[in-house]
Amino acid sequence: MRAPEFWGRGGGIWPLLLRPAAAAYARATARRVSQPGWKAPVPVICCGGATAGGAGKTTLALEAGRRLAERGLSPHFLLRGYGGSLKGPVRVDPAEHDSNKVGDEALLLAALAPTWVSADRAEGARHAVQAGAGVIIMDDGLQNPTLEKSLALLTIDGSYGFGNGHVIPAGPLREPVALVAARCQAAVLVGEDETGALATLPPELPVLRASLVPGPEMEELRGGSVFAFCGIGNPRKFFNTLRTGGAVLAGSEAFADHYPFDASDLRRLLAEADKLSAIPVTTRKDWVRIPVDFRSQVKVVSVSLQWEDEAAFDALLRGCGATAPAAI
Repeated sequence: MRAPEFWGRGGGIWPLLLRPAAAAYARATARRVSQPGWKAPVPVICCGGATAGGAGKTTLALEAGRRLAERGLSPHFLLRGYGGSLKGPVRVDPAEHDSNKVGDEALLLAALAPTWVSADRAEGARHAVQAGAGVIIMDDGLQNPTLEKSLALLTIDGSYGFGNGHVIPAGPLREPVALVAARCQAAVLVGEDETGALATLPPELPVLRASLVPGPEMEELRGGSVFAFCGIGNPRKFFNTLRTGGAVLAGSEAFADHYPFDASDLRRLLAEADKLSAIPVTTRKDWVRIPVDFRSQVKVVSVSLQWEDEAAFDALLRGCGATAPAAI
């Protein structure tokens, strides 16, 4: 899906025309999230968002999983598996499953810790607990009430914020900001607040700030000419990451989020990179959707979070009960 342009900060006449449909969507969401969910016997951390599309949820989930694993816990990831055909519950096996079966985010998470795809989040959580999960980390799911959360984090893309501030289909919001924020213990702002999103949050909601930093792959690209392509929620974030990392962006192409690349796409993209005498690069999330025969020809640049206050994030993890055994 590629978000309509009017979902951005402007909007024009369309948000007004779609206001009745947006009100109906918001009411349906409010009814759904008011339902009680299953309380798991282990902490459940939800890295969710208020908008449709990417906000850095998977990156935040990976960050939480890495920190908890380092402390001796056994984190398991849980997600719907957007873009995949399997409804689950199923434990992701990268040797058996591809993005067509479980979605791209599931493959990224499975590289770090056991990962479960399940349309029914509560059922997926039960399978994770039975398999030994010490803590469950949900990638998305703030609007899914079937599983009670111990810690709910509202992830915000600083460059996009809440778009035009309207609910689907008039805008990108899954529900009004005030309602989703009321169910969260903190917000995580990724990047600078370019749209004034923080001003719309309840003043009592803690806000943690982080920035995206490129992985070690950036070293070999620094100072070089690259041709970047990606199909993520906010392609501009990836392109800016390459620039700030020191690469020279000779060209770029953005695709719809979760775009299913095929062989003809890759042949065209590689030809464009060759014409520009540039190295073809993409995100880790896109790379897992590239046909296997082309993966060796495309460089990957991963990203991670750099915290303004690292201790504050650790305190949130401890506060929800996600702590290591006393002997560790």
